[in-house]
Amino acid sequence: MTPRQARGDERVVATAGEASDSQMTWAERAADRSPMVRRSRSKGVEQARTIVQAAQRLIEAKGPSFTTQELIKEAGIALQTFYRYFPSKDHLLLAVIEDIIDENCKQYKKSASKLSDPVDRLHLYVTATLSGLEGAGKGPSFITAEHWRLQTIYPDDVSAATRPFTDLLLEEIRAAKAIGELDSPDPEYSAWLITQLVMAVFHHYDCAGLNEPSSQIAARVWSFCLAALGGDGSEKGRPRKSSPRRRAQ
Repeated sequence: MTPRQARGDERVVATAGEASDSQMTWAERAADRSPMVRRSRSKGVEQARTIVQAAQRLIEAKGPSFTTQELIKEAGIALQTFYRYFPSKDHLLLAVIEDIIDENCKQYKKSASKLSDPVDRLHLYVTATLSGLEGAGKGPSFITAEHWRLQTIYPDDVSAATRPFTDLLLEEIRAAKAIGELDSPDPEYSAWLITQLVMAVFHHYDCAGLNEPSSQIAARVWSFCLAALGGDGSEKGRPRKSSPRRRAQ
């Protein structure tokens, strides 16, 4: 498992008071690729969303092998409109991946809003992601199939697509460290490493199939992450609050 960067000439230079390119959503970055669209940014964002939603419908129906002609027909747009927002089909697939991850993260955060403890919220984010393995089909999911291929071509864009999940983790790791529940020397890097671990485990079982319930896989991964963050898993995977491992400031 936003996560949030176009590359090269496609990067948007942020001015004072504007969000940096890494903080922008895929839809905002797509809308800003065209000077003409920039004049009507809100409309451009909506048009980009229409294209991505059409791609998602095609992926659900036949996987990522759809053609550009099938896409423009599904979205009800002209070919030049598609290229105004997405330089290539790969850029569209990156936007779809980021959109899926971002929507999942919003659902996780909504569920976690009922939890008062940051470690509980962190536990939910890790285990909820891996619980999705139960719904996997016979073959690798779209994200698994496309993630590593796109990673080799557009590493920065894939990093942006997964950033929403890393940001969720980072917020709770910092909060837990502040109250002495966890002891990560580098919360930012810890959040990134956990993101990579969760993704790797998900992709492995998505391809190989489950040999045990996803809840057990999630519990193993969580136990590993908790120990790596300096937590004590003796109480249902929670650190002991009575003896927090705080670093000297």
